[in-house]
Amino acid sequence: MDQATNLEKIKVASLFCGCGGMDLGIQGDFNFLEKQYPQLPFEVVYAADNDSYATQIYNSNFSHKCELKDVRDIVASELPDHDILLGGFPCQSFSIIAQNPPRLGYKDERGKLFFEMVKVLKEKQPRFFIGENVKGLLSANGGKAFPMIVKEFENVGYHIHYRLLNSSEFGIPQKRERVFIVGFRDFDDYFNFRFPLPNTLNGSKIKLKQVIDKKANKDDKWFFSQKAVDGMLRVREKMNKGRVQDLEQPCNTISSHLAKVSLNGTDPVLMIDERYRRLTPREAARIQSFPESFRLDIVSENRQYRAIGNAVPPVLMWHVANALRKILVLF
Repeated sequence: MDQATNLEKIKVASLFCGCGGMDLGIQGDFNFLEKQYPQLPFEVVYAADNDSYATQIYNSNFSHKCELKDVRDIVASELPDHDILLGGFPCQSFSIIAQNPPRLGYKDERGKLFFEMVKVLKEKQPRFFIGENVKGLLSANGGKAFPMIVKEFENVGYHIHYRLLNSSEFGIPQKRERVFIVGFRDFDDYFNFRFPLPNTLNGSKIKLKQVIDKKANKDDKWFFSQKAVDGMLRVREKMNKGRVQDLEQPCNTISSHLAKVSLNGTDPVLMIDERYRRLTPREAARIQSFPESFRLDIVSENRQYRAIGNAVPPVLMWHVANALRKILVLF
């Protein structure tokens, strides 16, 4: 028997939880492409997000419920005790303030949200935290922002590991690269932790064609009009747009823009029988590694695209969480 089955549940608080990609991944017990991702010894005891549509999806898929709340309104001392804090904090707004020494600042309200996560860590001092963000965080502000972000975490008592992970190397049909930041209050935990290694067999990766809905190939609803195609073709060479995907490879990164996907944009599109078509919300969910059982249809298709595009792939999160589980059995 796996030692993890004897562990007491490790309590998790989830900020910026969205529709629940990180939360599903850290709890486990789901299937994707006929592979079972076993239950992990983690239990979400608190979740919050400020997007009412994402929280509707979340609350239709989890027995525990997400609170519709702006993270800035959370009183850290009132949160339930937890061992792990999760947060895919927004990052678009970081800047380096021209002070001596320079300090981490923000360009607009979104830039403050990172500090809300730091505030909770300072108050509650959980054993671990896991943060997730876009690849660009590493190079923001000429590479100056990320070391300052790490310093903020260190200043409230955490030892930091971070790694850029590519979803396509972990059984996910998407070339999504994301930075994972894992913080440890105790040095022994920090010393023993190792990020998961890529697990694609002999370099083989899940192909996009494995998650395409063949029924959608026969539905005109998903295809672009001839007018849209003609407009794209007129400027294609100059704009280098029209991102047709190779069905034999993992998909390019999907985003929350899929609801407004354009042939003149950078979001992935399909070429089916010489016709361009968009991805369906369910295909987008599969590309993100959500199981078929994950409900989306309680909100509009536009809101489904947005929630799925903003999510953390559950399978990728499962691998990070499983790596964390491995150090728990050492103590």
